[in-house]
Amino acid sequence: MTRNGRTPSVAVFGAGVMGVGITALVVGRGLPVTLVDVDQARLETARKRVRDELRMAHMMGALPRRGPAGELSLAGSAVAAADATWAIEAITEDAELKAKVHREIAAAVAPGTPRITNTSSIPVDELAGQVPAPVDLVGVHFMNPPYLIGTLEVIRGPRTGERAMSAVRDLLTALDRKGIVVGDGPGFVTSRVLHRMINDAANVVAEGRATVEDVDALMEGCLGHPTGPLRTADLIGIDNLVDSLTVLYERTGDEGCRPSELLLRKVADGDHGRKTGRGFYEYGTR
Repeated sequence: MTRNGRTPSVAVFGAGVMGVGITALVVGRGLPVTLVDVDQARLETARKRVRDELRMAHMMGALPRRGPAGELSLAGSAVAAADATWAIEAITEDAELKAKVHREIAAAVAPGTPRITNTSSIPVDELAGQVPAPVDLVGVHFMNPPYLIGTLEVIRGPRTGERAMSAVRDLLTALDRKGIVVGDGPGFVTSRVLHRMINDAANVVAEGRATVEDVDALMEGCLGHPTGPLRTADLIGIDNLVDSLTVLYERTGDEGCRPSELLLRKVADGDHGRKTGRGFYEYGTR
């Protein structure tokens, strides 16, 4: 596969849970990745964490065991992404920080390079108003774990250009992913619906009407939810969930999106879900 006479490559910004997961997906599909993070401690563990994600993906049959894996490079500066075909930002759900990173990306990559924000709730046009070349900015909501979830929410902002949309379609084809294009706005579709439901589920538990296990069992058995909302919260990361709910609440005024006191308490206690070993459930270390 080539684009414009050169082998395509991806730059991923942010070596947290989502950045590492996206990197594992891309590497597992045979594309080279430059993973960028200013936090040297995160970079030092990133290669092992990507290997762990790939191992899990192979065990689950979610990525092919055979075929070449993409090369992984690590970098502490956006300059290393200068030759990327696609740039994916996957940092925390903070609009000011995301805009700052996108300005750095825009300064480093070639004009016309699609810049993808992996946001779960911040409107794409809110970011577009703070960065150069908003025509190149697209939202793609990868969900955790990226190697397992084959359908992605693609958000076209009002200023997103067709060339950027076409480039995103090419990327998703290379990653064997299906994209569903939705309109811009706080939480888009998935977070607007799912996160409010998780928040309500946490409130039900806090009110003493049902246990965590019973809430999930009812949602699974009666409504067909594959994992239950509270187990899903642990997978998303309760800290990430609270960040997204805060964005939704601030931008919509919907009281149903005001983060539950139970969620806030878990974040304060460091019980963020699978990644910390404890959330609504307890998990063994990987």
